Amino acid sequence: MTANADLQRLNRAPCTLYAILDASYVNEAAFPGLADQLIRGGAGMLQIRAKHANTEERVRMARTVLPIAQSASVPLIINDDLEAVIQLPGTGLHIGQDDMPPDEARDRLGHDRIIGLSTHSREQAEQAEQLAEQGIIDYFAIGPVFATPTKPDYTPVTPDLVHWAIARRFKTLHFFIGGLNRDTLPIVGKLGAKRVVIVSALLRASDPETEAKACLDLLSDIKTV
Repeated sequence: MTANADLQRLNRAPCTLYAILDASYVNEAAFPGLADQLIRGGAGMLQIRAKHANTEERVRMARTVLPIAQSASVPLIINDDLEAVIQLPGTGLHIGQDDMPPDEARDRLGHDRIIGLSTHSREQAEQAEQLAEQGIIDYFAIGPVFATPTKPDYTPVTPDLVHWAIARRFKTLHFFIGGLNRDTLPIVGKLGAKRVVIVSALLRASDPETEAKACLDLLSDIKTV
């Protein structure tokens, strides 16, 4: 499956659960097995995040996961490494506010690759919507909603920003991220959140597939306020 097909899939059926294979939680040798488990559990997107790795190492990690993701028609995104994405057709890129400018990333990648952006405020989310309207990014994440060891230096945006974002009715595909698990999903779910990124709760679970299914079931059963 090509990156262009990934884009078509995102536009046709936006996923509910976006899972991240984070090298700070699990060894890269576990990535393929975890990818398979998370996809079987319902993850509709996967990301490889290895903050302390170099490009060569990230490419190696992604190559072990990409065939699994492609066989399930699940987009595979690489965090903050444009060069790795360039080397691996079929992958997409996720960048943060302090990484390279989104328009530069789009210029380098062309228009058939997925690009996502992290946002941490109303202003940044509004800017992300504008970038999507210009064809520069394809989705964005809002968070961290709650405190999370994955982003210890970030102040949580709190459920207030979730409430605002739901009322804002963004047209662009967006996910809520940060400290989400079976205890906190009801909080954002009742506000109307339907798409989430979950990291440590899945990677630390004894059975990631079952945990992913449980999170999805919980989110789908929540009644909004």
